[in-house]
Amino acid sequence: MKKENNIQMKLLVFAIVSLLGLNLSVCPLFAKAPTTSKILFTSARDGNRDVYIMNPDGTEQVNLTRHRADDQQAVWSPTGEKILFVSDRGGVRDLYLMDPDGSNVRRYFKFKIEDWRTDPTWSPDGTQFAYERINWGKLSITLHIATLGEQDAEPLGDASFPAWSPDGMEIACSIGGRLTFINVRTGAQEKLLPKKAMNWQRDPSWSATGDKLAFTWNTHEMPPAEAKRPVWDAWQAKQTIYIVNRDGTGLQQLIEEDGPYAQYPALSPNGQEVLYTQETNGRFQIFKLDLISGVRTQLTDTGGPIQANAGGDWFDPDYTLPVSPQPHLLTTTWAEVKKKND
Repeated sequence: MKKENNIQMKLLVFAIVSLLGLNLSVCPLFAKAPTTSKILFTSARDGNRDVYIMNPDGTEQVNLTRHRADDQQAVWSPTGEKILFVSDRGGVRDLYLMDPDGSNVRRYFKFKIEDWRTDPTWSPDGTQFAYERINWGKLSITLHIATLGEQDAEPLGDASFPAWSPDGMEIACSIGGRLTFINVRTGAQEKLLPKKAMNWQRDPSWSATGDKLAFTWNTHEMPPAEAKRPVWDAWQAKQTIYIVNRDGTGLQQLIEEDGPYAQYPALSPNGQEVLYTQETNGRFQIFKLDLISGVRTQLTDTGGPIQANAGGDWFDPDYTLPVSPQPHLLTTTWAEVKKKND
């Protein structure tokens, strides 16, 4: 009898180990990057904003977060093994990490603040990320840089809409309504276009080679504060998408102004397509423009409220290089820069 019990126990242990092995094969311990090109975007089709994933042709749209909170502004890590996104599930908008399949969601910062942390962007070596910190009491927006695995973050200056350059040396952002480059090692700033070309330049998106940027722009003068709502609506409708060389040359308007305003451009890794968001039939939808042929494709068509679908961030394994720390690309913290300049 004792021998039979031992045999049964061994069989039970074997069965449990086998089941665990089967389970691990379905839910791996280590996150795996997509093996084909994928796009992250935000959709409110299920009653609140969630992070979704889809193919570049708009097929296989899947909800990754499935949470009652507002989840949005998702961006791929350079290797596609992590997703950084914004959620208010903790009470205020903050930064969260998750695996590419939507599992293993965790809040990045252990200390909570009343400010919002939003608009994340990864460094190209995957060791750092930048984000906006919005203080609604002071009505201020400050860029911060955090090193992955650490809880401290260094302020980089008052700016918004950050996008880290592919060479790791600078962050494109909006300062005073103008596209500006901030050198992450020295803090030096450089304006992209002449001052006369001011007015609501934002949402920069780099090409994979760093030679071009797509961005949102309204070239028309803002109406006076006392202007009535129809005047403001007509002005906002002029906002559209442009592309320009890194040196400020070759400025080109991509989307005409004769329709609803366009925003949130995202250049594809191969530089041949750009995503953008535009209203159609009373709802925001995501479109893709082929920069070579000029063909426009609508990728989403569902959603209840006006903010049905928006944004977009590409990942393509064919354009992903092995990521390892590169000392010549890593940033000098803003505190050290200030110390040297003082």
